[in-house]
Amino acid sequence: MNTSEQPSENQNIEESQFEQVKQTAWESLREFILGLFNIHSDTDRDSTIEAVKKDISFRGHNAWILIFSIFVASIGLNVSSTAVVIGAMLISPLMGPIVGVGLGVAINDVEMLRRSMINLGVMMFLSVLTAYLYFEISPLTQETPELLARTYPTILDVLVAIFGGLALIVAKTKKGTIASVIFGVAIATALMPPLCTVGYGLAVGNLNYAGGALYLFSINAVFIALSTFIVSKVLRFPLVRYANSKRRRIIAQIASVIAVIVIIPSVILFINLLEQQVFETKTREFVNNEIRYEGAEVVKFTQDFETKDIEVYFIGNPVPQSQIDEWVATLKETEKLETSNLRVYQGTDRSGELAEQISGDVKTELLEELYVQNEKAIRDKDERIRFLEDEIAKLKVKEKISFEKLSAEVKMVYPELDEISYAERVTNNFEQIDTLPVFSVNWNRNVTRRTRSENNTRLATWLKFRMNLDTVSVVNAGN
Repeated sequence: MNTSEQPSENQNIEESQFEQVKQTAWESLREFILGLFNIHSDTDRDSTIEAVKKDISFRGHNAWILIFSIFVASIGLNVSSTAVVIGAMLISPLMGPIVGVGLGVAINDVEMLRRSMINLGVMMFLSVLTAYLYFEISPLTQETPELLARTYPTILDVLVAIFGGLALIVAKTKKGTIASVIFGVAIATALMPPLCTVGYGLAVGNLNYAGGALYLFSINAVFIALSTFIVSKVLRFPLVRYANSKRRRIIAQIASVIAVIVIIPSVILFINLLEQQVFETKTREFVNNEIRYEGAEVVKFTQDFETKDIEVYFIGNPVPQSQIDEWVATLKETEKLETSNLRVYQGTDRSGELAEQISGDVKTELLEELYVQNEKAIRDKDERIRFLEDEIAKLKVKEKISFEKLSAEVKMVYPELDEISYAERVTNNFEQIDTLPVFSVNWNRNVTRRTRSENNTRLATWLKFRMNLDTVSVVNAGN
């Protein structure tokens, strides 16, 4: 009986030990994961609040730094230089008041919120005014890719503002602020270029550009403040205490109302921009994958999120109505495009609006593209012709000057020269092939090595002038 019970007891012990090891491993893994993402223990709340309050101030040095950085950013946008724009964003002090707004709402600090809003308004006004004056004075007022990129927000701008704001406030709350993160967020969220674009839009009289750029700045600012608010709440920053209980309740209510005012429109805006981005992406995929017909080519397509209109422009063979009907049916079955309208413009249709559209926008773009391509081809041919003409001129010069006569002239100048020979050496540096005239000379034995080298240099200069050549090589025979 003892022998039959012993295996059972050993088995129970082994199972118990296994469960204990498994529990220990699970606890270790859990502690590791919690420790990996835990930011509470390394958060310095008091220092963070003081640092944010310090960054809100906008006087003296900060004012001049902002003005100069706006000038730098405006120049970068004016010449479409990404590097210059990035440099301006690194020195801009715009981020401080925006973070102050989010933290002030989170901790019920009305004084911080008031100072942040005032300083942010002053900064925005001064930024737009500086950019406006620059673009009024600047002779360069053409639209550049850097300017156009800041005239309307996309879902990517919202996502960058959200995650950039989260990274910023998390970096600020850490003991020993991570400066590199703050610089990176300043570049990523791009607060300054939209304000410069507002000034540009006002200077050139394009209110659509100014409004779109201001819209983009507002989105970035709102989501940075919202990210600050959320992280401050998660990290349980201490609320500002007021001696008067009634005043404390009023302040808390005001902060809650402001938080709701910020959060609800932000969520709606995010959803709308996301839907617009999805619509544009689905439209692009539909046109690229479905709109195909042999002998016809899509030269352009447009989409309008508001009206849900998708317009496709063709050149080439006419697309029959039956094929268009099939595309429409496929469009109605495509997710996120069920309510869209497909309109097809064809180059062969000369009636009414279709002819006007084809003969207007599309043909203008095609002609511009063809003109650019032809200009490039002509320029390449002209360069090739000039190169060939130069080569022919060199050959003609060489033919006019006989080697016998040239050798006699060289001997008259350098009587110590015993022998001279001429050849053309073809060289290839793997970028271009070139022909180099090479003269091999044999000096009298009485001529020293130093004198030979000096004579070779002088002789090469004389030969280039005498033969009207750009380059000539003179080497000692046997070298």
